[in-house]
Amino acid sequence: MISLLLAEQIGELFLMILLGWGLVRSGLLRSEDSRSLSVVTLYLVSPCVMLNAFQIERTPELVKGLLLSLLTAVVIHVVLFLLVTLLGKVWRFRAVEQASVMYSNAGNLIIPIVSAILGKEWVVFTSVFLAIQVPLLWTHCRILLSGERQVSLRKILLNPNILAVLAGVVLFAACIRLPELLTGAMEGMGGMIGPLSMVVAGMLIGGMDLKKAFSFRGIWKVTALRLVVVPLILLGLLKFSGLSALAENGETILLVSLLAAITPSAATVTQMAQLYDREADYASAIYVVTTLLCIVTMPILVGLYQMG
Repeated sequence: MISLLLAEQIGELFLMILLGWGLVRSGLLRSEDSRSLSVVTLYLVSPCVMLNAFQIERTPELVKGLLLSLLTAVVIHVVLFLLVTLLGKVWRFRAVEQASVMYSNAGNLIIPIVSAILGKEWVVFTSVFLAIQVPLLWTHCRILLSGERQVSLRKILLNPNILAVLAGVVLFAACIRLPELLTGAMEGMGGMIGPLSMVVAGMLIGGMDLKKAFSFRGIWKVTALRLVVVPLILLGLLKFSGLSALAENGETILLVSLLAAITPSAATVTQMAQLYDREADYASAIYVVTTLLCIVTMPILVGLYQMG
């Protein structure tokens, strides 16, 4: 059962978190050193994964699947925006809370999980989800946390992850396969995304007072929304929408999108909060608590999706 495989895979990733935690607690590295690994993951490893994901044979069935994945990603983000806006007015969300509920850690966590439990051929569908989320992170999320209203289209288009997806789509559409030497190197780099992301998370936890992290006012509300309430709404929407009938293996394609949407709060939110000096401690606490608890919530949600 996929939910059991997911629990096992998340368990393995959490052992990697412990390794990162140990590096900081032993004094070998500082929590702040995780920023360098984050840069490597975000700007080097992740683009390699996404570009390589599109190095597959183009078939009519796959094209339909990608279009379904694109439609699903758009629907999910529209629903997330409407939900967070509505709930934010009711509970008067701070900017960090609003961003943490809306944006998942799909970029760092979902690729290794999908690759391990479904297979590498399904990673391409995570790239489609990220192609929608990444521009929103650098526009909507940035505006929330910076307070600025200007958006740099140039920065969005020059983001390595967006460039990787665009290049991958062009190569896929033109049926161009890169040399094996290049794809082999990218595949090797891509294999590091899970361990690096989890070590970074462990290093952040190692430098944090967990008692303080759990004591932030409002953190349990944000955690419940990010890991339980919003995922249940999205699960019901995807399961009963009939979208799965639009493509071959539609249920599995929707599962990939669901997995991407129910991960912990995005690490990028924490990084932007640090950059713009916007309650960075609170953002880090939300990231840590949701990351620790997702080992329970994600397998349960996947199990519910597979029922019936």
